[in-house]
Amino acid sequence: MDRIDPKSSAMVIQDLQNDVIIEGGAFADSGAPAHATSQNVVANVKGLAETARSAGVPVIHIWYIVDEGATGLKQNAPLFQGVKDANALVRGSWGAAPADGLEPQDGDHVVEKMRMNGFYDTRLDILLRGLGVETLIITGAWTNMSIEHTARHAADAGYRAVVASDGTSTVDDEWQNAALNYAMQNVALVATCAEIASAFKG
Repeated sequence: MDRIDPKSSAMVIQDLQNDVIIEGGAFADSGAPAHATSQNVVANVKGLAETARSAGVPVIHIWYIVDEGATGLKQNAPLFQGVKDANALVRGSWGAAPADGLEPQDGDHVVEKMRMNGFYDTRLDILLRGLGVETLIITGAWTNMSIEHTARHAADAGYRAVVASDGTSTVDDEWQNAALNYAMQNVALVATCAEIASAFKG
């Protein structure tokens, strides 16, 4: 893949929270923990984030956070109903915390959201523009929902979107394939974490 200029890039780690991808979390029955494990997503994203920081690439954590009882979370779709019904991603809870190894480090940024899209009604876009970002490297969960939605918005907003194939996960391989090899076509570049890390130096 072409070189990625660290000076005009940022990496996002989206929704890699305990409730979303870890056994014992609110959505464990979805198959997401098993798929995250099969993708080695936590270790892959941790490694890429370390490489990014070393290269001077800002790392931005995007967390889905709701208050107790999901107050103010409009219940207009099954996804949002599920968050409330499962009492998931509640501020200050274990479930809302990042998976072990993916905690923010000094110099990282944190963005909170209440919808799928990491851009929607958050400070992400103004933060990226303030940092001079042109290329957005996207990791996280779930690939066919939040990751796809954020990548599409990034493309529309004028960013070059790069999605990490093994730095993302969802509920099973079928949905992962659909997102990466069909939905992301003509929207984002799909590459492995190792390929992205190498592109910082290429």
